[in-house]
Amino acid sequence: MNHENIRHLEKVMKGLGNSRRLRIIRALVKGKELSVGDIAESIELSFTATSKHLNLLYKSDMLDRRQKSLVVYYRIADDLSDFMKYIVSTISNSRE
Repeated sequence: MNHENIRHLEKVMKGLGNSRRLRIIRALVKGKELSVGDIAESIELSFTATSKHLNLLYKSDMLDRRQKSLVVYYRIADDLSDFMKYIVSTISNSRE
């Protein structure tokens, strides 16, 4: 494993190292694509805090986002590795 792969894995692990972010992943698996407001409501967290968690997951390449007018929508990234698909599947099938 080269240095670049290790740095990417570190970002992914940091992204997953928080129960709120795990709940975000679960919400996105169920909802496919959701706005920041919908995610915040789903995980019972403020809009601002949810936005910060989403940005961290986005920077770790786990999420894709698009903006329509003033609303930002997130979804699980289309190009996840098989390992990351397994992780997302495990998160979505786990109990809260």
